Amino acid sequence: MAERAQYEELIRQFSAFGAVKREMARLLPSDCPGGAFGVMTLLGRHGDMRMSKLAELLAVDMSVTSRHVAHVADRGWIERLPDPADKRSRILSLTPEGQTQLDDIAEWSTQLLAQRLSDWSDDEVGQLSRLMARLRASFDDCRVPAARPPALSGDEQSTRTPAITIK
Repeated sequence: MAERAQYEELIRQFSAFGAVKREMARLLPSDCPGGAFGVMTLLGRHGDMRMSKLAELLAVDMSVTSRHVAHVADRGWIERLPDPADKRSRILSLTPEGQTQLDDIAEWSTQLLAQRLSDWSDDEVGQLSRLMARLRASFDDCRVPAARPPALSGDEQSTRTPAITIK
């Protein structure tokens, strides 16, 4: 198991990674916020699906998913078709315009990464990708509660987030 200092450095790097995510988000068109892009990305990757499946993949509440879907549908990037198996449900489907939007954003993102990582070797880029996929897999099922740190005693309670004890 890694040392405490390694986990602390990893936490600092997660915070710093926010700047990378913000720069990547700047590539999104003004009418395509991150949630809308997430909807289109998942439909592009997994194909047509019900809203409940999309909410599960986004790991957000149905009401949040519904707002994202409405935004994307209003722009003509997805369509909501009746589900033949259950007329009360809708199947979400990426439109050709939505696929074009998704392809354009993917192209811009790829160009940005290629530019910013131009001094990285192919092996380093591959290693980063594999490690990020492995990290994500370690956190994949967000519905399973993580072990909680021990409760703070009355003297220790504050508004700060309690630290997790790492051995």
